[in-house]
Amino acid sequence: MMNANGLSWISIVRLGLVQTALGAIVVLTTSTLNRVMVVELALPAILPGALVGFHYAVQILRPRWGYGSDVGGNRTAWIIGGMAVLCLGGALAAVATAVMASTIIGGTALAALAFLMIGIGVGAAGTSLLALLAGHAAPERRAAAATIVWIMMILGFIITAGLAGHFLDPFSTTRLVAVASTVSVLAFVVALLAVVGVEQRTKTVVQSAALNAHAGTEVSNFRIAFQEVWAEPDARHFTIFVFVSMLAYSAQDLILEPFAGIAFGMTPGQSTKLAGLQNTGVLSGMLLVALLASGIGGRWLGSLKMWTVLGCLASACALFSLSIAGMFAPHWPLKLSVIALGFSNGVFAVAAIGSMMALAGRGREKRVGTRMGIWGAAQAIAFGSGGLVGAAGVDAVKLLTGTPVGAYMTVFAIEACIFFVAAWLALGVREAGGSRSASEKPRFDPLSVGSSMLPAQEGKH
Repeated sequence: MMNANGLSWISIVRLGLVQTALGAIVVLTTSTLNRVMVVELALPAILPGALVGFHYAVQILRPRWGYGSDVGGNRTAWIIGGMAVLCLGGALAAVATAVMASTIIGGTALAALAFLMIGIGVGAAGTSLLALLAGHAAPERRAAAATIVWIMMILGFIITAGLAGHFLDPFSTTRLVAVASTVSVLAFVVALLAVVGVEQRTKTVVQSAALNAHAGTEVSNFRIAFQEVWAEPDARHFTIFVFVSMLAYSAQDLILEPFAGIAFGMTPGQSTKLAGLQNTGVLSGMLLVALLASGIGGRWLGSLKMWTVLGCLASACALFSLSIAGMFAPHWPLKLSVIALGFSNGVFAVAAIGSMMALAGRGREKRVGTRMGIWGAAQAIAFGSGGLVGAAGVDAVKLLTGTPVGAYMTVFAIEACIFFVAAWLALGVREAGGSRSASEKPRFDPLSVGSSMLPAQEGKH
């Protein structure tokens, strides 16, 4: 049944299945394939780092895709199209990895095409999905809706990591291609069945005539829409926070599994399962905050800002534990450190997501997709930079010191410091239920000077 105010809970869960499918492809391409390139194929960590960084760089176009779904009024088509490109790219990436075993140049060229497709698919589908949730869910349901779909994405990580880890042993490139192709086909089918019909059933009506009136000046209007959103103090400050926190989070993404293989002697299947444990921790952190923020924990424990700050600080501590783990390998409780890192990441992530969904509907109307696109682009740039810098940092320290394990430990420590900066920035993120006048500045706004060049805003705050 459809709620008169927008998406029903059933429809929200269905959209969450799209995130589950998306997460299944992402965990294979950014974790498992990265591990295979570095450990099994003995390639420099900078190669998978550059490929993953490339797929994030492509997502700088997220604001444009978000605006396109704003104008077109059909976010379902963007989601389905994006998922099709993503799933094809995921299967092709596994084929490219197998080709690298015989020819590096040919395999790398094929991988570049695959990761281009992955970037386009994730950006187009992910941005439109979040915009659909923010635009069609009732305001009081947006934070909960975001929590549900993100938890379901983490479930996709966990399920895929566990099953793929099982079927990848004993490892072979043929087995890798078979597993990745199967996951890609299943992910697309799930996403297609989950999203079809949901948008059409909402009571939120898109005014087609008004949208068609904008079609002839789409490019210039996108520039105006981007400037309008960037001039909003809340949106601009939140963009900065997203970039810094995601930079800290993503720098470990490409080095955790290789670290487990080099320092602790784990097999590909074992390290893939380690990623599953990490995402189990993420899921636990998300569930805890979702419950407490829903009102069970009272006013103080329900503060999204408080949980965002604490999550960033706890993530820093967990990374510091990883930075010393290599000194005590293989006796250090690596799994416990990884679960703690995942739990802390889940705490800050779900709190930040709740704030994001609330902020998405503020400011000028009909800019939800553009606003989501800007935040998505900030996240993508941070992820691309973090993954590449993390991998390159490991290679650089390894070259200077000749100690592979020490190189990983150094990068983990740097990530922890960045999370401390993110915690400070989180103090300036406005509470979801707060208010601010049009003229009020955020507590921390390093780009406020440059905003004078953009159109003045009198959006809804």
